[in-house]
Amino acid sequence: MKILIADDHSVVREGLKMIIKKMDISSFVEEASSGNEALEKLEKIEYDLAIMDISMPGMSGLDILKKIKDKNKKGIFLILSIHKQEELAIRALKLGASGYLSKDSVYDELTTAIKTVLNGRTYISSALAEKIALNKIKGTSMSLHEKLSEREFQIMCMLANGKSVKEIAGELFISDKTVSTHRMRILDKMEMKKNAELTNYAIKNDLIE
Repeated sequence: MKILIADDHSVVREGLKMIIKKMDISSFVEEASSGNEALEKLEKIEYDLAIMDISMPGMSGLDILKKIKDKNKKGIFLILSIHKQEELAIRALKLGASGYLSKDSVYDELTTAIKTVLNGRTYISSALAEKIALNKIKGTSMSLHEKLSEREFQIMCMLANGKSVKEIAGELFISDKTVSTHRMRILDKMEMKKNAELTNYAIKNDLIE
């Protein structure tokens, strides 16, 4: 079994490797410390399982999932995140992730999560699943960022992280003009006027670090 661990923190990668070693499911474990490096490896090698952080330098875990989906490449992806925001979990699953796990509980739950996704089922932590279910029952009103398309949400998070239009265009392989158009639509849908408002909103809603 071929496994890829993508996380920008070496301590986290080492911890994940130790758990995988204890499970005795693979001797082929590769690492990536950035989103761009992870995507490059995923395009070269067909991994049986990729465990990816949602927030990494360069491309995020969601960015990678979208790239993989756009290229019709298949794989089993388990997303790790410090964010407990259910919207991120839902978006990750819609983009093809097999599981979403909060880093707060990763070492306790990872073994169960890996076994679950390798058996073809979807894994999401019980606490997050309960939160999603409660919001549906209560009929919680739609958050501003839920109005955004996948591409708009992707660019919104990049803008909120302080990336320029040119940087975003380079990472997503689209024109500056296209990014600027998306930015205008995002600000309009979210009823905001400048990037600083996007940053404050994203931090408040636990969408970025």
